[in-house]
Amino acid sequence: MNEYLALILGFLFLFAGGHFLIQSSVLIARRFNISDMVIGITVVALGTSAPELFVSLKAIFAGSADISISNVIGSNIANIVLVLGLVAIIFPIKVKKKGVWIDWSVMMFASLLLYLFSWNNNKLNVWEGITFLVLLVLYMLWLIYDTKSKNEKLEKNSIEDSIELKKQKPLIFIAVIFIMSVLGLYYGSDRLVYGARNIAASFGISERVIGITVIAFGTSVPELVTSLIAAFKKNTDISIGNIIGSNIFNIFAILGVTASVKRLDVNVAFLEWDYLWMIGIALLLFLMLLPLSRGVISRWKGVVLVTVYVVYIYFLF
Repeated sequence: MNEYLALILGFLFLFAGGHFLIQSSVLIARRFNISDMVIGITVVALGTSAPELFVSLKAIFAGSADISISNVIGSNIANIVLVLGLVAIIFPIKVKKKGVWIDWSVMMFASLLLYLFSWNNNKLNVWEGITFLVLLVLYMLWLIYDTKSKNEKLEKNSIEDSIELKKQKPLIFIAVIFIMSVLGLYYGSDRLVYGARNIAASFGISERVIGITVIAFGTSVPELVTSLIAAFKKNTDISIGNIIGSNIFNIFAILGVTASVKRLDVNVAFLEWDYLWMIGIALLLFLMLLPLSRGVISRWKGVVLVTVYVVYIYFLF
């Protein structure tokens, strides 16, 4: 029973820690006169990936590389077929951003590069992790340039709204919140990995499967909430950007950091099954976005996406 309590506590602390980490990071960045545009692309984007990062780091040091990798792969799969599928069923998603094909191309490139690197003796080495981090920096620099050139103000306004009532807080108070958020993420990741490992062992389920299903779903909750809120506000374009951007950060940032810290052994099942599903689902998303400049992910497409997720989970077990 302790493992289930640990799992629940892990999710709660990760969710709360991630939320307050973003809020405090934005406020600290504003105190140092960092532009809202840069904050939105860097601080907020990295902040939403913090739960996955802490879980993956905790997993590799606990000797559970399968959880570290499956957390990322499972999240990338769930983000598209589950999160995007559910959003489309509630509100059909109209694609208005003409550059969505560029974002998708970067996501596909990241997925294929991960697949290629993993074939190297079934390992992700330190230099491959560093390569991911270099590509992440280049991608973020491109995002800043692209956003600035198009003068996109949506993200800026949302950030200003979120901190309007908090910008008078003293810096020491914000710093304490930031530190508490990091500690919360650490504790949450510790409890989540502990609970997941013990539940998997008690049911004879592999850590790979528990990571792809339970842990990946839990760490995808922020993306689901963000996408649903955007859909309710009729900003469905944000749902696409949120999902694709999250998937890119999961590979470049999460696996980039974890592989740079410690070499990751890649389970052959990832290469023969999960990676292929992740790449295939990315291709399916591309087809559903056609035509890329004014495509619509309708309700029936949403049903197809969720059905794909159910089929994938069924074959996992």
